[in-house]
Amino acid sequence: MNRADPALKPRVRRRSAFEYAAWIVCVLLAAGILFSVSTNPNFQWGVVAKYFTEQTILNGLMLTIFLTVATMVLGTLLGLLLAIMRSSKIRPVALTAGIYLTLFRGTPVLVQLIFWFNIAALYPNLTLGIPFTGIGMPVDINKLMSPITAALVGLTLNEAAYMAEIIRGGFSAVGKGQIEAADSLGMSSWTKLRKVIIPQAMPSIIPATGNQFIGMFKESSLVSVLGVAELLQSAQLIYARTYETIPLLIVASLWYLVMTLVLSYPQSLLEKSYSRSTSRLPRKAKKAVLTEPEGIAR
Repeated sequence: MNRADPALKPRVRRRSAFEYAAWIVCVLLAAGILFSVSTNPNFQWGVVAKYFTEQTILNGLMLTIFLTVATMVLGTLLGLLLAIMRSSKIRPVALTAGIYLTLFRGTPVLVQLIFWFNIAALYPNLTLGIPFTGIGMPVDINKLMSPITAALVGLTLNEAAYMAEIIRGGFSAVGKGQIEAADSLGMSSWTKLRKVIIPQAMPSIIPATGNQFIGMFKESSLVSVLGVAELLQSAQLIYARTYETIPLLIVASLWYLVMTLVLSYPQSLLEKSYSRSTSRLPRKAKKAVLTEPEGIAR
């Protein structure tokens, strides 16, 4: 008769009286807050409903989504390059990447955004061309560094520093034996990275990247200080005209909440997928059968 594996049996946990009391307190507290918020006329829920689908708000939401996606794509690619440089055995290359990470992770992103927006104060004109020759093309930094460009540059460079550490942590999760096996097969550094290291590092990289994506969607609100008409700035432009500050801030907050919930669902699916592939329990151990006196097992 086959017995069920004890490790796969669901565990039954007895609920204490303290847990039931905690549930009652939480439900009463939530009901009180919900009643207060829904009946307080100062929230002006009619105004919130009016502006929730306002075209200006939707345009700001689309710009926020664009900044988030573009920043994450560019930041991930640059972060991959920085992670490879940081893991390099060539000392100057690793040191350069380390300085970059220290600089961009050690200063506030808001300061970086303002700095890039005002970079023309340091370099009003640049010339792109071949050094020590007369071949070049002048670039007007004042025209180039628009608010959206400054926002994209600042967010991308900052995000690349964090993505580099996430990717490097994924690289560290790959077993040393796997790398030694790739070396023994004569794989080049690029082939080893593409065929061995990156595929095995993905279970560690993907969940953290999902968190960064959600965080970047909310962090993009900082570009409102540059005058970029993203979601928060769009709400500010409306309440600067109508003086309905609280309802417009509620509209922006609700859109941030909705998009966070929408992005959290595929992230949870990815985490479940990778956790199943890395932490699946064996259902039943297969018995070894000795067929030779020397102890060779099948």
